[in-house]
Amino acid sequence: MSSEHPAIKAMKEISEFAIRAAEVIDVSEVDKMVDMLTDVYRRKGKALVMGAGRSGLVGKAFAMRLLHLGFNSYVLGETIVPSISKGDVAIAISGSGRTGLIVDAADAAKKVGAYVIAITTFPESPLGSIADLVVRIPGRSKISKMDDYFARQILGLHEPLAPLGTLFEDTAMLFLDGVVYYLMIKLNVSEDEMRSRHANVEF
Repeated sequence: MSSEHPAIKAMKEISEFAIRAAEVIDVSEVDKMVDMLTDVYRRKGKALVMGAGRSGLVGKAFAMRLLHLGFNSYVLGETIVPSISKGDVAIAISGSGRTGLIVDAADAAKKVGAYVIAITTFPESPLGSIADLVVRIPGRSKISKMDDYFARQILGLHEPLAPLGTLFEDTAMLFLDGVVYYLMIKLNVSEDEMRSRHANVEF
């Protein structure tokens, strides 16, 4: 009998990691995040999502769904981003919590009075120390073998089939999709309403 296909094996490992990660995410942190987002939504404030590399792509996907929900949502680095101000919310995504561009951007947002939510594996990181709220998402970091050991041993992933920051990025994507569903409930927004805000001019 042939061994399992490598792509399918990796897919299963990543999925199993995300399930284990979901079991250790602190739901009180999730509730606080959703409360902060709900507040900015009702005040018609801005939500600025920031992340670099693949974490940035995860952030773009989340910002899109926030837009569908009716938020004034933006992505750091885009040409149409307005200034962020006091009472707005910045959602910073970085597995290591040490990505210079994101730490600097979060610090700048904090200095003008915006609330900073950090999505990271390391609450004690530079990003975590800046944030008003840290939501800890377990994941394997691309920069440290010690982080790899934590991910494999604590969460039961024994083979590093997902390179670099894949585990954090994939888990963060699933988590933020879960947050979108939670916001739909909290804000009483239907899928039909979200569809009405979806782009109707596409490539």
